[in-house]
Amino acid sequence: MTVRLTLIAPALNSALREARFADAPLDPAGRAEAEAVAGGLRAGGARVRISPSERCRETARALGLGAAAEPRAALAGCAMGRWAGRRLDAVAAEEGPAVAAWLSDPSAAPHGGESLRAVRERVGVWLDGLEPGRVLAVVEPDVLRAAVVHALTLDDTALWRLDARPLTATHLSGRAGRWNLHLGEPLAG
Repeated sequence: MTVRLTLIAPALNSALREARFADAPLDPAGRAEAEAVAGGLRAGGARVRISPSERCRETARALGLGAAAEPRAALAGCAMGRWAGRRLDAVAAEEGPAVAAWLSDPSAAPHGGESLRAVRERVGVWLDGLEPGRVLAVVEPDVLRAAVVHALTLDDTALWRLDARPLTATHLSGRAGRWNLHLGEPLAG
């Protein structure tokens, strides 16, 4: 049996706009954008899963999926340790070599949190354990990238080479060990 998984990147918020390592609610523009495309997405019997972040919970609600959405710890964004809440440019100014290591080595976690490899492994276990059927998941961009890298058995360095645009759908179909990919479909209202 086949899994049909649609991964939805959340709407923008102030943290994404500022390149800040933080969870924050949707800003008015992000909420309006999500509400505008809500009609283009239907759960239709799908199991709905979300990253436990406020941004993903609010995006799911704005898309009309909130009542059915179940948060999953395996879908949490990367734990950023002491960098949490800070802007990337500020961290880079203070800890340039540490940021360079984090951006070049997926196993690095100079912030004391989680490495991107650990995120990919965690998300991969979740992905490989999905039961057949249709699943919609509103997930953080790093989780979406990790799922694609895992599904296609790419090198972890590919995590930095994938762009997960807000309010787009990425489709994976198949099962553990054999996935097909359809990238970046915009949600239409």
